[in-house]
Amino acid sequence: MPRTISADAIDAMLAREKALFVQRNPVSKQLAEDTAKTWLRGVPMHWMVDWGMPFPLFVAKAQGVDVTDADGNNYIDFCLGDTGAMFGHSPKPVVEALQREGANGFTTMMPSTDAAAVGKLLQDRFGLPCWQVTATASDANRAVIKWCRAITGRNKILVFNHCYHGAVDDTYVTIDGGTPHADPALIGEVRDLTQFTKVVEFNDIPALEAALAPGDVACVLAEPIMTNVGMVLADDGYHAALREITRRTGTLLIIDETHCMSSGPGGYTGEYGLDPDGLVLGKPIAGGIPAAVYGFSRPVADRIAAFLETRTPGHSGIGTTLAGSKIQLALMRAVLETYFTQEAFAPLIALAKKLEKGIADVIIKHSLPWHVVRVGARVEFMCTPKPPRNGGEAAQMIHRPIDVALHHYLLNRGVIVTPFHNMMLICPATTGAHVNRLVEGLDACVTELMS
Repeated sequence: MPRTISADAIDAMLAREKALFVQRNPVSKQLAEDTAKTWLRGVPMHWMVDWGMPFPLFVAKAQGVDVTDADGNNYIDFCLGDTGAMFGHSPKPVVEALQREGANGFTTMMPSTDAAAVGKLLQDRFGLPCWQVTATASDANRAVIKWCRAITGRNKILVFNHCYHGAVDDTYVTIDGGTPHADPALIGEVRDLTQFTKVVEFNDIPALEAALAPGDVACVLAEPIMTNVGMVLADDGYHAALREITRRTGTLLIIDETHCMSSGPGGYTGEYGLDPDGLVLGKPIAGGIPAAVYGFSRPVADRIAAFLETRTPGHSGIGTTLAGSKIQLALMRAVLETYFTQEAFAPLIALAKKLEKGIADVIIKHSLPWHVVRVGARVEFMCTPKPPRNGGEAAQMIHRPIDVALHHYLLNRGVIVTPFHNMMLICPATTGAHVNRLVEGLDACVTELMS
């Protein structure tokens, strides 16, 4: 019979672990006091205070899978910058490219000599013929939405409940009691987003069919699996239905692979044979340096070319000055050539399977009502017995107190997992010993919580 963990046990552990965190990190504490005088919310980017710790942990060095904080404490990193460092911190090919190209210019607003090679690598790895570079995946998603609206003449998009596509306001529409509304946490948006964005639950084919039937949606923007509200896998046959319905209704299908590039050398799209009209790739594509790309099928690229022949000249609202820079292309080339291969991914996936089994064994050992899922080199566990089928279910399943207690316990013992949920990535520097240490730490934490 499944066993539960008491709220008192969680509270007691969290109080103790927070006190231990403060004790272990006096330099970070002082730095937090100093940065509070100069940075909004005391950090260079406000998300950095959302880990749930008493104050931010300040990092001095990160190399491979190893992180050293300002106090000299060492950690094994399974968060990896929430995918930005998916191939490890400062991977050697990226560092070498940065050193080589650093003296040859960073940005010129002209294509570099790497452009042809990078374009061919993107074609070969991800299967689409026409690409563009942006600074972030958020920028890429915004651009793709604009292009789709322009060439279809339709002003609506469709997303999935509790999706995440970066800082793209149009995607922040959720369902509450069956009624779509703008996410109440969204800052500064003045439009009624429900006039331009439809939202349905992931894996709900009838709802998708009904939403697209009027023929007024320019594109569906979808992660191939949902990743920012736990991990929600696609039902068997769902992607085939999504593709058939979008084609039948004249709706473009855009797959945002930013969190799913860990699936394999062709992303989830390549591993599972998806056939999108457009693709977005971000975060690790240049080794953690700000860069992203979006690609289109030939028919979509041809429609864009025809549209550009007739549009009014002037500012398009698509593109930024630093996008497509010389240094971005050099680093993307290094990453694509080195890491997006079957040979590079095989050991990552093997270790991810080991981690998945280790966590499953902990769940079975303690009769926990939890589950673990894996896609490629990405692993996640949730504190519920069955995997959610959609974002609405997943949002209800998140158990923030247990998550925060687990994160503090592991962090104080030198293991970092992703905040907000329990996602772990395997990178080329990860070893079996690292995986064992994480599993053993989780086992010890659960043993104490249930004692």
